[in-house]
Amino acid sequence: MRRLVLALALALATPAFAEEFRVIPPPAVDAAALTGPETAIFAGGCFWGVQGVFQHLNGVISATSGYAGGTAATAHYDQVSGGETGHAEAVQVVFDPKQISYGDLLQVFFSVAHDPTQLNRQGPDVGPQYRSALFPVTEDQARIAKAYIDQLGRARAFDAAIVTQLDPGAAFYPAEAYHQNFLTLNPDHPYIVQVDMPKIAALERMFPQDWREVPVLLPVAD
Repeated sequence: MRRLVLALALALATPAFAEEFRVIPPPAVDAAALTGPETAIFAGGCFWGVQGVFQHLNGVISATSGYAGGTAATAHYDQVSGGETGHAEAVQVVFDPKQISYGDLLQVFFSVAHDPTQLNRQGPDVGPQYRSALFPVTEDQARIAKAYIDQLGRARAFDAAIVTQLDPGAAFYPAEAYHQNFLTLNPDHPYIVQVDMPKIAALERMFPQDWREVPVLLPVAD
């Protein structure tokens, strides 16, 4: 309900925000391609747009909207929206490391999926549930993520300090079915039009080598 109210406000008013997309260097430290699919978890504000971005990447097998950072008992949208569960809206990405690396995913995450300098918010969404966070699944991911954040900081890639949190080993809980594939299924939704579609356009423009025109959608039962 909270996001529906926000969407109505966005539809009735000129946006008071505009996300800035920028080219940033690729990670100097990355993982070697392994055999078989890998899983990674990202949190960067509303999961609608983050899921949509990853669904448009070659090498991504699936992207699932959900919650990470809290417990199974509170992994429900109505509770997470209150900002007191410890959860962040997150996206679990399963990918083929022979086609796209964890480092490649990090570069997209930091450059077009969200703004890593915003503390406990993203654009119009405010609260710790919209924080910038990475939930490394392996020690290798934790090492690569930390090295990349340090690299971007030294390079002054952003105008402010990166506030992305690292929370290794956190469990992921899929969100309700109506949140899955939301960007693709609702391209005319006011929130999607104003907040998320610019991310998709930036992805196509900035990462043409990784761009997938037809998104890989998550099978969802009715």
